[in-house]
Amino acid sequence: MSKIRKAVITAAGEHHSQLPLQTVVGGDGLVRTALQMTLEQIRDSGIDEVALVICPGMRDSFVAAAGSAFTDLTIIEQHEPRGYGDAILRAEEFLARESFLHLVSDHLYLTASNRPCARQLIDVAEQHNCCASAVQSTRENEIGNFGTISGMPVARETNLYELTGIIEKPTPTIAEQQLVVAGQRAGHYLCFFGMHVLTPSVLDQLRRSRDESDDSGFNLTDALNALCQSERCLASILDGTRCNIGQKYGLLLTQLAISLGGQDRDYVLGEMIALLAAKTA
Repeated sequence: MSKIRKAVITAAGEHHSQLPLQTVVGGDGLVRTALQMTLEQIRDSGIDEVALVICPGMRDSFVAAAGSAFTDLTIIEQHEPRGYGDAILRAEEFLARESFLHLVSDHLYLTASNRPCARQLIDVAEQHNCCASAVQSTRENEIGNFGTISGMPVARETNLYELTGIIEKPTPTIAEQQLVVAGQRAGHYLCFFGMHVLTPSVLDQLRRSRDESDDSGFNLTDALNALCQSERCLASILDGTRCNIGQKYGLLLTQLAISLGGQDRDYVLGEMIALLAAKTA
């Protein structure tokens, strides 16, 4: 696999199009949009070119929200709401048959090391010359929000798995029957992190999915599930965490996670204690 130079962010979902425009306070105390934080992580991971897939009519809003993180941002509109898989396929011309980094717009990714989460995943993909998806151990009561994998630990590697299958938003019963991965705590499963490094083969699979689907759309999970049956695909637990800003209280919990790891940690903790004290008085 050659050096990963391109990234695609999908932000065209009906319920997700406004999320990247929200503002948060970064660990350095500066206010940014969620989109800026994602773009800065991509830039800091060595990516040269970024495409942003959005719904029609929101170009100006996204350009403003991007700020100066990238001077050459490619904006692609998804004119028909045919789902997550179709959104990625809209970037096919931009990608020009190169492997690429893909991130979703309703997550923020907080590293626990000196390397951004995206850089960690790119290193895995480039080292093993294949698709790589980031995953995170997730409680069974939350797996209905994520694609969940089955896989086998890679010999002599830590937190790296050979993907054998993926189910989108499974029930706990299905997960217990089909998605148990060796080494995970009871009641925990490996769920997608919202970040992938994908080879051009996934676009071929997405085109097949498009041709076989009705107008309701098609998703990336099914394409990856088919792909891992024919070529090597890895899943990696990164040194970091995902924050889903699209879930209930997601933006609040994300802001807390960022603040508690940032320069204003003591101030935020003090305010939280004061609020709790006031509520119990």
